[in-house]
Amino acid sequence: MSVKAWTLASVIGLAATIAVVPASAQQADQGQRSRNVRTAPYIEANQVLTAELSPGSDAVTYTQVAAGVDLSVQGRNNGGAASVRFEQTLGYDSRMTDSSTLSGVARGYASVVPRAVTVEAGALATRTRIDSNGGATIGSGRDRDNESRVYSAYAGPTVHTRVGDAEVNANYRIGYTRAEAPEGFATAPGAPSVDVFEDSVVQSAGVHAATRAGDGLPVGVGVGAGYYQEDISNLDQRVRDAHFRADVSVPLTPALAAVAGAGYENVKISSRDAVRTADGAPVIGADGRFVTDKSAPRQLAYETEGLIWDVGVMWRPSRRTRAEAHVGKRYDSTTYYGSFAWAPSSRSSVNIAVYDGITGFGGQLTNALVALPADFAANRNAITGDVTGCVASLQGSNCLTGVLGSIRSAVFRGRGINASYARQIGRMSAGVGMGYDRSKFIAAPGTVLGSANGVVDESYWAAAYLSGQIDARSSFNANAYANWLTSDFAGARDASVIGASAAYRRYLLDGLSANAAVGLDHLNGSIAGQDLTTASALLGLRYDFN
Repeated sequence: MSVKAWTLASVIGLAATIAVVPASAQQADQGQRSRNVRTAPYIEANQVLTAELSPGSDAVTYTQVAAGVDLSVQGRNNGGAASVRFEQTLGYDSRMTDSSTLSGVARGYASVVPRAVTVEAGALATRTRIDSNGGATIGSGRDRDNESRVYSAYAGPTVHTRVGDAEVNANYRIGYTRAEAPEGFATAPGAPSVDVFEDSVVQSAGVHAATRAGDGLPVGVGVGAGYYQEDISNLDQRVRDAHFRADVSVPLTPALAAVAGAGYENVKISSRDAVRTADGAPVIGADGRFVTDKSAPRQLAYETEGLIWDVGVMWRPSRRTRAEAHVGKRYDSTTYYGSFAWAPSSRSSVNIAVYDGITGFGGQLTNALVALPADFAANRNAITGDVTGCVASLQGSNCLTGVLGSIRSAVFRGRGINASYARQIGRMSAGVGMGYDRSKFIAAPGTVLGSANGVVDESYWAAAYLSGQIDARSSFNANAYANWLTSDFAGARDASVIGASAAYRRYLLDGLSANAAVGLDHLNGSIAGQDLTTASALLGLRYDFN
């Protein structure tokens, strides 16, 4: 089965899963579910013109045919949302060849045993641009020479129960991520190719038992353990992280508590080397990636074990506001992490997250999918139909842009911050997100990836959207994005992508609408080979099967 077919099956399976309600609750919840299930399948036919504004003046037209579905399920024991689109592009000459694209995002959960056992899942299919640094950005355009298609999905159960005064939570997740990348990139003429991530399998499990302050003790206490493993196909890289720890929570006021924890952790990263020629040069396969020497012994890239600890505060003044901040020691150095969530009203939300962890590209993307809300509306580029970096939601973290900042195969320690603000304004939805991500790569000395060890990639990003109804028969949406990438790799240059798109829809008959859209994109030379500015326009028809 192809990756497209596998991912499409995953998304469809998720849509079916999140619609399932346990038999014991089915009749009692039937009326509520019928009001909270929204399915919106559609087909489109568009004509697109893309004109190069600089440095040249070329123009190309093509036909775009697409079919998709937007789904939302919000019930008593289940919830989720999905947006899936399959598009066929039909070109008229060699400047625009025929192609097909699957894009979508999904996130949902279903209660197997109400309030006790829940299964959750998520999936993503999108296109990114890869620059000569090995960085990646979500952006529009049709230049397939540097286009990568990224597919990711995860699923797993979560268990919640009580044992005496203790609240017990446990979970397991398994995820798969794949990037279909162009053939090899060079950071400079004659420089080595960038080894672009291919695929990985991520598994994680955790269990935690805790009591609240006042349940037998004046303080809250807890114990927990966790395990994480990521197996990356490139050079058989492997990340293993196992830990256990104890925690204590000391109430300072009804809304504020001091927290602290300590424990033991063992982290190990290893890989194999590439196949070498007689003169010692690494062998590169037809896909542009290094060929793994399966007969070579596994080499250690990083290992640490011993005491981990952190201290912090938790603040929960109301159901609408919660925050926590922690500082401590992990990975043989200082670590910071925390979060802030605030809902000033039922129609607005603010979310901030600070993170620190060791993963590969697939692991970081899986973690971002887990953090997505289960109730959202997907934002799509008005010209290409691709999902943008953020979804429209008033719940939780709603942007994925930051985790796509580097698509190198090497394992890294990722630290960063992302923030988002979403608001419902009458019949309009608006939001803005921004963030910073820093990836410090970890690789075994003496291997083909050894030159990446300790090198840092950084990305800064921002995204905004606005959509809504103009009247009973017309609507609009607009998106803007910007990505800035920097790299310490030899020969790498800074890269940036900036763009915006806007669309207008007018219903002509029931279900049938006319669509018009415009877009503007600018890519600097590190991505396009030269600074490139393009403008696009779209005219078409859409039919919604409502």
